[in-house]
Amino acid sequence: MCVPKPNRIQPYLSGGVLAIALLLAGCDTTAEAPDSDRPDVVTTSTMITDWTARVGGDAIDLTGILEPGADPHVYEPVPRDSIALEEAELIFYNGYDLEPSLIRLINGTGVEARKVAVGEAVSPLDTDYAGERVPDPHVWGDVENAVVMVEVIQAELSALAPDQAATFDANAAAFIAELEALDQWISAQIDTIPPEQRKLVTTHDAFEYFTHAYGLESAGTLIGISTEEQPSAQTVQQLSDTIQALGVPAIFAETTINPRLVTTVAEEAGVTLAETELYSDSIGAPGSDGETYIDMMTSNTRAIVENLGGTFTAFNPE
Repeated sequence: MCVPKPNRIQPYLSGGVLAIALLLAGCDTTAEAPDSDRPDVVTTSTMITDWTARVGGDAIDLTGILEPGADPHVYEPVPRDSIALEEAELIFYNGYDLEPSLIRLINGTGVEARKVAVGEAVSPLDTDYAGERVPDPHVWGDVENAVVMVEVIQAELSALAPDQAATFDANAAAFIAELEALDQWISAQIDTIPPEQRKLVTTHDAFEYFTHAYGLESAGTLIGISTEEQPSAQTVQQLSDTIQALGVPAIFAETTINPRLVTTVAEEAGVTLAETELYSDSIGAPGSDGETYIDMMTSNTRAIVENLGGTFTAFNPE
């Protein structure tokens, strides 16, 4: 029986063309010969998948495990994930316990690929979790960190497929130029927010790198770094009181978390809940305003700037 690889990023085939191709190929592995020299690379988070696709291009076969909108903190692997990891030659994951169930699977028996925690190339900010200080895994919130991780991806792909190193170098250089422009643009946008209103309140503690890099203050969250946590009624009340005391103009829900509780906080504090939800642990679905990492960061910045009283100017990577 032929079993297709999960979530394979590959050229689109119409239904008729695909049916003919399958009929001709059957289960004959020679039908896959045109792709057989491309290394199999597997990624976990959607941000890392996006970066790897930009650097690897058509020179790799890329499988992204997490779908857009999935929460890596609570994701539970399925059998096709094990198949993908066991067939991989190289695995990129975030690390710092962002995707705990997948990390356990990656480090399990039967997975012989090179395993690279690209997020752990970044010096982390520490945060409190379960009564101890741990590394905050949300490293992509600072675009300079994304540049570091893209460089790791480029180097690892070049080591895996040296004959394609020039392609990976060129792709990475072009992408990094966009990221550097994005980093400067975000700083300029945040600078338009009145200083006394540069206070960010979100559902969970996923924006410390963003606030630290771009001059905002994390004024409060309902839950900590992991979405596995559940806020108490006391936490909801305390956050509402903090918002009122600070005069925060708006607070934000997130795309991967049910907005019910943060809506309650907004109502109790008498503050606006921003209409645009922030992308925190995943990029958006295809066709959304956050379908790539750059789109995600652009959308988040626009929502924050417009709701905290700043002036937004569209991002132009040129």
